[in-house]
Amino acid sequence: MNQDIKHRIGLVIFPGMTQLDINGPLTVLHRTPNSQIYILWKNLDPVTSDEGLKILPNQTFAECPPLDVVCVPGGPGHLEMIKDKEMLEFLQKQSQQAKYVTSVCTGALILGAAGLLQGYRATCHWAFLEQLGYLGAQVCRERVVIDRDRITGGGVTAGIDFGLILVKVLCGEQTAKFIELLLEYNPDPPFGVGSPEKAGKELVALVQQMGKEYIETSRQEIQQIAKKLNPTSV
Repeated sequence: MNQDIKHRIGLVIFPGMTQLDINGPLTVLHRTPNSQIYILWKNLDPVTSDEGLKILPNQTFAECPPLDVVCVPGGPGHLEMIKDKEMLEFLQKQSQQAKYVTSVCTGALILGAAGLLQGYRATCHWAFLEQLGYLGAQVCRERVVIDRDRITGGGVTAGIDFGLILVKVLCGEQTAKFIELLLEYNPDPPFGVGSPEKAGKELVALVQQMGKEYIETSRQEIQQIAKKLNPTSV
C-alpha cells in the first residue's frame, strides 16, 4: 500500500441509490489531501441510481482493503440493501477497524440493519427518523451527527455538509474551510422550505403522501429487522 496515503475512504454504492447522497460527499472528499477514494460495490459493473445515472465502481467488496472511513448512501434501493447479506457483512467487517463508520440519508438504515448504530446518536432523512429509532439508534434531528466513531448525515443534500464535517475531523478545520470556499458552497435556497420545520404541515403532508408506499414498506421491513436484532424492542 502507498505509504503516503493517510485516509482510505470507501464510498459504497448500490442499485437504486440516490446519486447525490454519494456524489455530494465525493465532490468534497476527493479534494482531501493524502486520501484514496474507493467506489465500492459487489462487482465492477455499472450501478444505476434511482435517477438513472450509471456509476462505475473501482473496487469490489471482496478486494477492498481495510478502510479508515466507510460511507453508505440512501435512496429507494435501501429496501433491498437492508436485507442484503453481502452488503451487511461487508459493513460489519469494515467497521471492525474503520476509524469512522458513516452514512447519508437512509444509508443510516442500512448501517442500522447491520447492527452498527445501536446505542449511537444518529440521523437520516426526516421522513425515516422514526425507523432509525427501531434499530436502536438515539434519533437526532440534526443536519450532521457525530457520536464517537459514527458520523451520520440527513437527507440527500446534507451529504455536502457531512463531507465538509468529515474533512474537518480527518484533516482539520482550515482544510475543510478551503474546500468549502473552493466549491463555493454558499446555500441560498430559493424557497427556504427544505426541512419539515420550515415547510409547514400542508407541504410536509404532501411529500409524505407521495412517498407513502415507499415509507410504509421501509417501516415494515425495518420493524422485522429490528425484531431480529433485539426481539424485545419492537
